[in-house]
Amino acid sequence: MYTAHPDRYAEMPYRRTGRSGLKLPALSLGLWHNFGPDRPVETQRAILRRAFDLGVTHFDLANNYGPPPGSAESALGEALKADFAPYRDELVISTKAGYLMWPGPYGEWGSRKYLLSSLDQSLDRMGLDYVDIFYSHRPDPETPLEETMGALHTAVQQGKALYVGVSNYSPEQTREAARILAGLGTPLLIHQPRYSMLDRRPETSGLLDTLDELRVGSIAYSPLEQGLLTGRYLNGIPEDSRAASDSPFLNSDAVTEELVGKLRALNGIAESRGQSLAQTALAWVLREGRVTSALVGASSPRQLEDSVAAIGNLDFDADELARIDEIVNG
Repeated sequence: MYTAHPDRYAEMPYRRTGRSGLKLPALSLGLWHNFGPDRPVETQRAILRRAFDLGVTHFDLANNYGPPPGSAESALGEALKADFAPYRDELVISTKAGYLMWPGPYGEWGSRKYLLSSLDQSLDRMGLDYVDIFYSHRPDPETPLEETMGALHTAVQQGKALYVGVSNYSPEQTREAARILAGLGTPLLIHQPRYSMLDRRPETSGLLDTLDELRVGSIAYSPLEQGLLTGRYLNGIPEDSRAASDSPFLNSDAVTEELVGKLRALNGIAESRGQSLAQTALAWVLREGRVTSALVGASSPRQLEDSVAAIGNLDFDADELARIDEIVNG
């Protein structure tokens, strides 16, 4: 029987999420492509146990994570039952709905019918009475935002979610979502955007400024840019890498000589900081405290440990930031 490490809260910093009472660990664990039936169950459970022992109290999912869709939630449900039943109140568990889950017109996007049905299915797969955060995973161009936000509000009223969030919403959509939710009495807790040293859209679009103004938290997904910022691509494309498989999330055409040159230059900065490239990339996202938490995936406990070690140095001086900007934008 698993017993959590007694010093699990000794090192991990926790950041307040917007103006709420909820604090998230600086690093959260995303159960995306490493929690499906093609991965050994013991490896999955070992990653989750090591995460919790390191103070990573937030496990982030979505209804379609796997593959196949739903399997990540099922895997977490088994781990919760086997290892984490005594620790449920120490965990923050989030899930989302918005992408395709089942056939027909009610199996994706942002209708009330889809969101609430999906949440019920997610809870059943995880064996939970409630999730801590329920997200609208993407804006629906055809469903009124009032309906989508109303469904999130209903989830809270039903006791099936404690907080609500949005993901992949523009600054304007986020502002309107926050306004609608405030009127319903369920504040917008958090936004989950894609953000990394190589993808600055939350900065350039004004999203981070909007979240600061609204006092809404943020959690960055893909802070390692689909593995590009892990150091695996410093000498080209490894045969067993995501890019080599021409994944829909990263294909070989994206790994150009110019990009590899940038990665090597960024790695030089990381080495001067005494960090791996991945650690510096995570620290960069978390710099200045504007981002509440960064989402990391892991295929092994060791990989997770390397990511968590980033919290040892989250500070950058002005010269380092300027050099990173010059490399990325040059």
